Amino acid sequence: MRSPVVTVATVEDPKLALEKVQPTSQKNPNVAVDPRDSVGQGDFFWSYTEEPHRTRRQAIIKAHPEITKLCGPEPLTKYLVVTVVLFQIASAYLLRNTAIGSWSFFLTAYILGATANQNLFLAIHEISHNLAFKSPLLNRTFAVFANLPIGLPYSAAFRPYHLTHHKSLGVDGLDTDLPTAFEAIFLDSVLGKAFFCTFQILFYALRPMMVYQLPFTKLHLFNVIAQITFDYLLLHYVGTNALVYLVLSSFLAGSLHPCAGHFIAEHYVFEKQPLDARNVTYLAPVPETFSYYGPLNVLTYNVGYHNEHHDFPAIPWTRLPAVHDIAQEFYTELPYHKSWVWVMWQFVWDKEVGLWCRVKRHEGGRKVGTGDQNYESLTADGCRSGSTVLI
Repeated sequence: MRSPVVTVATVEDPKLALEKVQPTSQKNPNVAVDPRDSVGQGDFFWSYTEEPHRTRRQAIIKAHPEITKLCGPEPLTKYLVVTVVLFQIASAYLLRNTAIGSWSFFLTAYILGATANQNLFLAIHEISHNLAFKSPLLNRTFAVFANLPIGLPYSAAFRPYHLTHHKSLGVDGLDTDLPTAFEAIFLDSVLGKAFFCTFQILFYALRPMMVYQLPFTKLHLFNVIAQITFDYLLLHYVGTNALVYLVLSSFLAGSLHPCAGHFIAEHYVFEKQPLDARNVTYLAPVPETFSYYGPLNVLTYNVGYHNEHHDFPAIPWTRLPAVHDIAQEFYTELPYHKSWVWVMWQFVWDKEVGLWCRVKRHEGGRKVGTGDQNYESLTADGCRSGSTVLI
């Protein structure tokens, strides 16, 4: 069995230090290997270097210091969230007398409901980075409000797990976005990967709790009480169909839905290089993060700008395209996806792509708790808003 490793060249230019990464064979470190060569052989891509985003962030700030002016909350976010929450409540009300097993109920949930709830998933993602308000407390409270049409409480738990994903990208046992070896072994087939894509929302909901436990805080309690109260009132005054619509919308949002492709597209390793890249002198690095610049970003808070987001988590969704434009020399040569639908299709059917295709680290990073004391310095995330660092 061969375990691929990733080594970083040491050069003067920080861009080259980051970009010119070559996968090598353990038997012969001078021989480059195909980034997907180990799929099906029982191991992930193991890296023994720091995650790339901190290095690139420092290089971009050095080259373009004006980019830090893009940091801070986006006022538009709160209005969009309120609009989508009201839309989902109104849709649930209008479907109160529609048969749950009917095509009209299912298609409404798939086309409208799943798109709306995916939008709310990613609104909560934005809010977790303190990008709706300046006040941390307002952001926490507003995330609970955005959570209501999803049907199940998760916003309070999502934030610390997600911020740890940023601070510990690829670190085994900390980054809960990583599939476990158990998942990779038992889902290493076309049917297994199809099952994963269909039920991926459940994997992302349950896996974090299997990796490590969070302390149950007052915020978690508030999230649970608010959600139970909302669900009870909906059942009592509107009916069962309304709650079924919202929960079904959440499930479909994380299933075989075009917008759900971002879950896989963001960090799974896909071969995106020309044939010449297989030459040892030209071989491209094993990437850890992929962006997507297509039209579905309009519905998903520009989450497709994922390299840009990981480089600058404190820059809101409306300004991520500006990050790309300002620092385009850092992004133009990075691999990216052109279609989230194609990502899911390739993930399921390509035997050389699967849950093993993730870069992992044995150490590094740290857990981010639920308190604001865990924010880091300007050099860590590149932005500061008032006295509060945004991560």
